[in-house]
Amino acid sequence: MKIQMTLNGKLTTAVIEPDMLLLDLLREKGCYSVKRGCETSNCGLCTVWMNGKPVLSCSVLAARADGAEITTLEGLQEEAAEVGAFLAAEGADQCGFCSPGLIMNVLAMERELSDPSYEEILEYLSENLCRCTGYMSQMRAIEAYLNRKKEG
Repeated sequence: MKIQMTLNGKLTTAVIEPDMLLLDLLREKGCYSVKRGCETSNCGLCTVWMNGKPVLSCSVLAARADGAEITTLEGLQEEAAEVGAFLAAEGADQCGFCSPGLIMNVLAMERELSDPSYEEILEYLSENLCRCTGYMSQMRAIEAYLNRKKEG
């Protein structure tokens, strides 16, 4: 089956099997920020944007991307680097394996919610699992990132 999508701003064509996952297609196309984690839609490592909304690419068939706009961390490098700097400043990037999915959701949350409360941040990021940091350093970094425009 042949599909066409816009991947990180570039029109892309792919020949896929009907049961291929979006995660596998994106990695095949060189988007290595998209990680395979739990394979049960519970860890957030495979988060990408489909038509501007975060989705878990391990639970989306690649065929659903036909005609869609798909954005991975590779397509948001400048913004991602800024979030990453805040994570690093708080020591919240210990192994970094969860960082791409977390950053994708932080950027989506920033676009969707204006001035989210601590509880709203927790809720929005509840599906992003990290085995290293204990989350407190991540939360400090995310709050500082979201508040950066208020302070400067």
